[in-house]
Amino acid sequence: MASIAFTLNGKSVRVEAEPDAPLLWVIREHLSLTGTKFGCGIAQCGACTVHIEGNPTRSCVTTISSVAGKKVTTIEGLSPDSSHPLQKAWIAEQVPQCGYCQSGQIMQAAALLAKNKSPSRDEIVAHMNGNICRCGTYPRIVKAIQRAAKEA
Repeated sequence: MASIAFTLNGKSVRVEAEPDAPLLWVIREHLSLTGTKFGCGIAQCGACTVHIEGNPTRSCVTTISSVAGKKVTTIEGLSPDSSHPLQKAWIAEQVPQCGYCQSGQIMQAAALLAKNKSPSRDEIVAHMNGNICRCGTYPRIVKAIQRAAKEA
């Protein structure tokens, strides 16, 4: 066990965990934030996407020791009251069906909009590639990102 300190959603936290424990499980089980989902466990689906230092990262294969001293943002930290333009656009465009992949999709999209305020459709599709939606709501995801870009 190791004591690992990092910033989570703007607050300093310290956890006791095995250094090679996946960040996903520390977030969910040690810190009780369940918005970040387990999908595949091999960084292929994107359901577990969080931001580390502003970069979208698959938390299922990221060790807790690798985030020591860093800033981690989960879906819960994107906005305190779900008022982020992407969260609003997701609702307006009726993106979710089962909803399971949505936090990872939104976190991936938020990283894009943080770097590119007005992405083209092709840029959106390329950036979102690798975040899987089993329900197939990809057209609505693109529309929501376009809407959030316009309204942000």
